[in-house]
Amino acid sequence: MAEDWERVVAPAPAPVIPGAPARPLDAIDRDILRILQTDGRASVRSVAERVHVSRANAYARINRLIDDGVIRGFSARVNHERAGHGASAYITLKIVQNSWRTVREQLQALPGAAHIALVSGDFDVLLLVHTPDNRTLRELVLTKLQSIPEVLSTRTLLVFEETDLDPDHRDPGR
Repeated sequence: MAEDWERVVAPAPAPVIPGAPARPLDAIDRDILRILQTDGRASVRSVAERVHVSRANAYARINRLIDDGVIRGFSARVNHERAGHGASAYITLKIVQNSWRTVREQLQALPGAAHIALVSGDFDVLLLVHTPDNRTLRELVLTKLQSIPEVLSTRTLLVFEETDLDPDHRDPGR
């Protein structure tokens, strides 16, 4: 079973061409995505059985989803508090116009950065961070973030509690 995954994920995905149209997903592709979102360790055999296709077909579909950039990787869902990151926050940033790429590179290097998004509205960037405690969070915001020249202002929203949604609740097409 583990060997199945090694064969699937071993090849490096082809580079995704920005702006290139994605191939449409059919019901089987969406079912495969839902299975892998729920259990990223599911074997190709298990996936094939659950979507009622051959192993070769499931293998080819998973590789196509990887090559097309639909599947960006496989990861574990972490309970951040139990992993020693008891403080989480969404931080909104206003940045200098046209500085997104520069700011994004600097944010990616921050310890605890979990998600970065360029957004529209009252602020430009939404950053999710997980830190061991509030002191570390304060240091990250007041020292690291505000020392980035392109960052004009920040606002920190503490996360009191969070819940990961089951993939079945995320897909309105189901």
